[in-house]
Amino acid sequence: MIHLKNVSKVYANGTEALRNISLDIEQGEFVFIVGASGAGKSTFLKLLIHEEKATFGKINVAGFDLMKIRKRKVPYLRRKMGIVFQDFRLIEKMNVYDNIAFAMRAIGSPEKSIKKRVGAVIDIVGLNGKEKSRPSELSGGEQQRVSLARALVNNPEMIIADEPTGNIDPKMSYEIMKKLVMINKRGTTVIVVTHDHELVRSFGGRVILIGGGEIIRDEIMPSKIDSDEHVKDGGAAE
Repeated sequence: MIHLKNVSKVYANGTEALRNISLDIEQGEFVFIVGASGAGKSTFLKLLIHEEKATFGKINVAGFDLMKIRKRKVPYLRRKMGIVFQDFRLIEKMNVYDNIAFAMRAIGSPEKSIKKRVGAVIDIVGLNGKEKSRPSELSGGEQQRVSLARALVNNPEMIIADEPTGNIDPKMSYEIMKKLVMINKRGTTVIVVTHDHELVRSFGGRVILIGGGEIIRDEIMPSKIDSDEHVKDGGAAE
């Protein structure tokens, strides 16, 4: 699904953000990307979604060669992805339903399909009864659930979550992570960039540590949480 070989990124000011990165992330994996501020995590994500282009190397994401992709093809690449941002990026003038539906309307989905799918993802993230609420009427955790629902609504092959728990309290961070694990168990590739090492230690899985623009460690960590607990609140999504 994601293949990087000898990838480096050097910015115009001479900063080498990534240096000779090689890794593979397969369909259905759950991967944490961790590292200190300035380690290269953000650049790594920007390369995956083609906000930036690598200086050297090869990158293939969901069948797209990102070193050769044409600009008009980039929206098709991004339809393969659902992106969850730390700062939510919700549209204040729209309610919860329309914030989620916006992602489907942007690609021309029919309203009948939108109504069915939006209802389904609202159920998945546990926001039933909040459909008419505006973002300002929601807690930070609820806003992040809307962001997650919007990322899910077009049924992407992968979810990329950039510090998804950075602006919410520890309890809600745990709930958001459980939702991501539940989504992954249904076959969606999930990549979580985080500085929250306690969550990483709790949930375990594949952990890639980036430092100084290089991969320092790529390992499988055991989970401290029983697998049944990961998905015990996921029944409503069936």
